[in-house]
Amino acid sequence: MSNRGDAPLAGFTVIEHAEGVAASYAGRMLAAMGAKVIKVELPEGSALRRSEPLLTQEPEASALFHYVNTGKQFVTCDVAVPEGRQLLGELMQRAELLIDDTPVSRRAALRLDPDTIAVAHPELVFLSVLPFGATGAHADYRAYELNVFHAGGEGYLMPNGLTLEMFPDRPPVKIYGHFAELMGGTSAVCAALTALLVRDEAGGQFVDVSVQDANISVGCFAVQRLGDGVLENRHGRSFKYGGVLECSDGHVGVLTLEQRQWEGLIELIGKPEWALDPALRDPLERSRRGAEINGHLRAWAQTQHVEDVVRRGQALGVPLAKYNAPSDIIESEQSEMRGLFAPLEMPGIGAVPVFTAPFQLDGEAPPPTRAAAAPGADNEAIWCEWLGHEREQVEQWRRHGAL
Repeated sequence: MSNRGDAPLAGFTVIEHAEGVAASYAGRMLAAMGAKVIKVELPEGSALRRSEPLLTQEPEASALFHYVNTGKQFVTCDVAVPEGRQLLGELMQRAELLIDDTPVSRRAALRLDPDTIAVAHPELVFLSVLPFGATGAHADYRAYELNVFHAGGEGYLMPNGLTLEMFPDRPPVKIYGHFAELMGGTSAVCAALTALLVRDEAGGQFVDVSVQDANISVGCFAVQRLGDGVLENRHGRSFKYGGVLECSDGHVGVLTLEQRQWEGLIELIGKPEWALDPALRDPLERSRRGAEINGHLRAWAQTQHVEDVVRRGQALGVPLAKYNAPSDIIESEQSEMRGLFAPLEMPGIGAVPVFTAPFQLDGEAPPPTRAAAAPGADNEAIWCEWLGHEREQVEQWRRHGAL
């Protein structure tokens, strides 16, 4: 992509009045697509700025905040006071999309409820991103990553496989990081783009995104099985043989579902006598003897090197892959060729490799254009230069706590 003007959302303005990871990630992806994204924070800044892990020991150095907020502009505005509501309204008047994660019970008082916005800004797409959506018995529940991940059902199935064998008494766990909220943000991006696509014909819409719903869709197979009368759990979910194998210098994942894949695996491990048992040509017999097979596979794997196993196994048609450490991903040839990480200069920290986007535009990864800035870093540019307010008036609003 030769310049940001070629981006699909160039010329679109997005107002992001949001605290959470899901809504912030949606704004980040829209910015990567070329939209002008203005993040509206309270005068003291978002609580997410102080979320661990921290890049430095200084306040407001959250790696998570920086990750989900690159490429945006930053203004402060307290919509709990009339002046703040007026200013946010002016922003919405100039925008095509509003992202908001204000709890449902507070929206009416802040004039951020769908009916009020539909009357005041009929052409505005209102993207609501909440843990359990804006309707239903749980609409006003507060939730964190741990809550929404398990609310999606996937945690009931974890840990499984080798981890379950090693730690059979471990309680249900969640995936590391903010998987559930990022899935919610991804769903929000898809919904927002759909609403923007038909905006000229349909006008503004209220788009209600639930992070829980997004995660149920990720684990929908287990829900489908329940409809068939089968309650999946972590003890029964694992494949009977294969799975995670520990090599001498790391781990690989192996999954053989087809007969030809099993035969390739036998050749990979050197056609040992135990594997040539004619009874093991029957997949049901292999399942019954899964623990025995895994004992042999694990003993073999501990004498092997990961890269060698992957290279030879894939040449034989065996579905297997290396378990990558984060450093492996950053330094991989594939990541480099796709421009998956790009250096971003962060004030007081220096250049840091930052994930660009899970897509390319015209064959290029959209680079992060700007590091997250301090709260209100763009107040003058937005309130004065863009909306035309006098600096003295903006300063007065700041003294009164509106900015």
